Order: sequence, then C-alpha cells, then structure tokens
Amino acid sequence: MYSSVAIEFVSKSKLPTAFGDFEIIAFQDQSTGEEHIALAKGMNAAPNQPVLVRIHSECLTGDAFGSLKCDCGPQLHSTMKMINDAGQGVILYLRQEGRGIGLTNKIRAYALQDQGHDTLDANLLLNLPADARKYDMCIIMLDYLKIKSVKLITNNPLKIKSLTDLGINVVERIPLKVGLNSFNKAYLETKQRRMSHLYHNSDF
Repeated sequence: MYSSVAIEFVSKSKLPTAFGDFEIIAFQDQSTGEEHIALAKGMNAAPNQPVLVRIHSECLTGDAFGSLKCDCGPQLHSTMKMINDAGQGVILYLRQEGRGIGLTNKIRAYALQDQGHDTLDANLLLNLPADARKYDMCIIMLDYLKIKSVKLITNNPLKIKSLTDLGINVVERIPLKVGLNSFNKAYLETKQRRMSHLYHNSDF
C-alpha cells in the first residue's frame, strides 16, 4: 500500500552533529508545502540487511528547548548516538508537532495538563484526537533510501503496525527507555496505561 501523501525528495546535505556525521535529506509535498526530514548514516548504497530506523515526530519543546515534560529530546539524541555507533541507520523526522495537533494546540494541552489532566485527556478536552499522526509518508522516504527491512527503535506499537501495513518488514523492535524524570513520570505512565506503549511497571 503506497502513501497518499505526495512528498518527494528535494535535496540533501552533509550534517556534522554533536553525535557524529550524518546526511540530512529533505522531502516536501510541492502542493501543500508539507516537509519531512530523513537523518541518515551509512546509507550510500542499498542495504543488504535490516536497518536501524526511528520514526521521530517533531517536538520543539523537547528536541530544541530540552523540556522535561516529555522524553522526546533524550530519545532523539540517544537514537543519534545509537545510529552513529552502529555506523548505519535512519531517523525519519516527521513534522507532526504535538502528536499531530500542532504547536499551538500542544501548548493549550500543556495548560490543561498543568491543571491535572493527563496527556490523553488534555487533547480530548480540546476536541482533538489523542494521536493525530500519520505515517504513510514513511514509505516514500524509506523507498528513496532503498530500505525494505528495519529494526525499529520505538516503544509505540502503532508505529510497528503502520510500517507493517505499508509493506515494510519490521524484523525487530529496539526499546528506547531514556529521559525519565519527576516531571514526565505521569506522562510516560499514561502512555503505557492508556496508549499501549511498551513499558513495564518496573521502568517507572
């Protein structure tokens, strides 16, 4: 099943980072302006084995500002280090802020969380979906990189199902349990209890 999203390759560049040297690859839907990024390492030739892949949805507060309300920043940075150490892998960095509800709505949801609502109920109280993300653009990005089989770095079973439904062979799940702190403990427990994320009670 192929994507209904009409993104296409635009450009790529070398990207030295604090975690190693990567290649940054830009994709865009020319009609809507929708943009997504692949951050790749060791992908100069078509892979002959499963590739480490993480699907990471944009989180300005966590990725850029170091927010302790989530674990997004530590997950991104840990994945970059993991891929650099392995010498090959890809992060599909999807511009889907706030589980797809957008930055402004995410801050509105944060305000409700400050009042005691959990991350799921805060979205629902705003008449927004608990998770509005889509993953059909991933097939275009992985096809460009000639990736057919992946070792998926995730705690979210929905991502495994989404890639499998798109025809990508997910041969292994790599857990990513980093960044737990006193500010996000309840948030992560909600993701486990109400959103089926793959944590154990002992993780908290």
